[in-house]
Amino acid sequence: MGVVVRQTFAGMLPRHQAVLKVLLSFLTALALVAGSVGHASANPRYAAYVMDAKTGQVLFNRYGDEQRFPASLTKMMTLYMLFEQMESGRVAKSTPIPISAKAAAEPPTKIGLRAGSTITAENAIYSLVTRSANDIATAIGEFVGGSEQNFARLMTTKARQLGMNSTTFQNAHGLPNNKQVTSARDMAILGVALREHYPQYYSYFGTREFNLGKQRFGNHNRVLGRVRGADGIKTGYIRASGFNLVSSVQDDGRSIVAVVMGGRSGRSRDDHMVELIREYLPKASRGNKQLLVARGAASQGVAVAAAANVLPTKMSAPQFRPAEPAGAAQMELALTSTAAAQPVAQAPAMAPAPSAPLGNDDASNRIQMAFAGAVPTARPTPPAPVPSQAVPAALHAIKERAEVDPVQTSSTQPAGWVIQVASMPSESEAKSFLANAKSRASNVLGSADPFTETFDHNGQTYYRARFAGFAGKDAAWSACSSLKSYGIACYAVQM
Repeated sequence: MGVVVRQTFAGMLPRHQAVLKVLLSFLTALALVAGSVGHASANPRYAAYVMDAKTGQVLFNRYGDEQRFPASLTKMMTLYMLFEQMESGRVAKSTPIPISAKAAAEPPTKIGLRAGSTITAENAIYSLVTRSANDIATAIGEFVGGSEQNFARLMTTKARQLGMNSTTFQNAHGLPNNKQVTSARDMAILGVALREHYPQYYSYFGTREFNLGKQRFGNHNRVLGRVRGADGIKTGYIRASGFNLVSSVQDDGRSIVAVVMGGRSGRSRDDHMVELIREYLPKASRGNKQLLVARGAASQGVAVAAAANVLPTKMSAPQFRPAEPAGAAQMELALTSTAAAQPVAQAPAMAPAPSAPLGNDDASNRIQMAFAGAVPTARPTPPAPVPSQAVPAALHAIKERAEVDPVQTSSTQPAGWVIQVASMPSESEAKSFLANAKSRASNVLGSADPFTETFDHNGQTYYRARFAGFAGKDAAWSACSSLKSYGIACYAVQM
């Protein structure tokens, strides 16, 4: 009897194998969706856009015309403007770009050159594509435009010439400014324009690491090396924008430029970008390349400063993301208990921005859900396009926080050796503690970069208060030893 049953089942299996595979796929997808419902919420900063870089066909678009904060994606236009001057012969790779007091005072991330020093145009390019250096972006803006304010006007004019109608620039680096806005579509246009107009310089965006003096800076773009054919372009982050990324991929005769904005973390943004590339690169054309972005008139009046090409010897260390050391949990709890008693000032809370509806395409929704954490319950009409010069209410709602937000503009939290001085139950307390510690021990922490990071303990979220920018293990532990004289508890950790 058992033999008969086995034979019968064996005969049925080939006929129903395809059905079983479909059923298994359906159940897996259902489990993923059900899991996302329990813990995720809609992400109002999210936007994504994928363009066929040969034909201009839009392969994917979610809120691509809605205005967002560009963060360090701004530096794509800063470099476009510099490339324009280089192509015209006004600037050479060896041309020294002076570092003003304003540039030297920009907040992290930065290279850390002293006011009065210079950096070559080529090293300035490397500094932006790897370190995403705010100080060097300002220096480029002042050098090309005469002032950063005038440079921002030139950037906005150039954006209009390229067809970036939802973009307005106010600075060269992308640090918080509620009037500096763009869209995912516009960033895709800029990505294509950089490839089309300056192929002789575009390879800079694929730089994996860069040495300046004794310091080595790694590229924040983790998609490089992770996806075959990825050759750039740029990451960006401020708290108001979330984690942004523009990627260019050329493989198997196909070419796309993809944009993801509003990531909740660098990793989730990167994962979503990889999923978009895998889904839509095979759908791109293998046909002949068309010119997609017309070139506008070249900007005139570059302000060339006559300064010696002298580099300082002391620079801050690069930043990446930390990993927990052995015994860190016990040390963290000790810092939490001692730091929680410190009086701190409360920072203003950020008003929530309204969530945007999902689109109608099921495959597109599946990709968006994995990133934004939202499950569509209906198929609403897509929102109307935002006027090119209008700043949406959602951006006004976060104006106050955006103007005072000190978080560095980069793709990730810092890495290398860092020190932790406290763990707090709120982010505002952690930031206040960092500011207080830096003020009290400025001789120890003057060149260090403050940042916060969350962790959970017994169901409660805490915020680590940490400093980055140390050359290595010995420097980090030496800083901790020095902080003891100020009554500041501390431990060092490699990130």
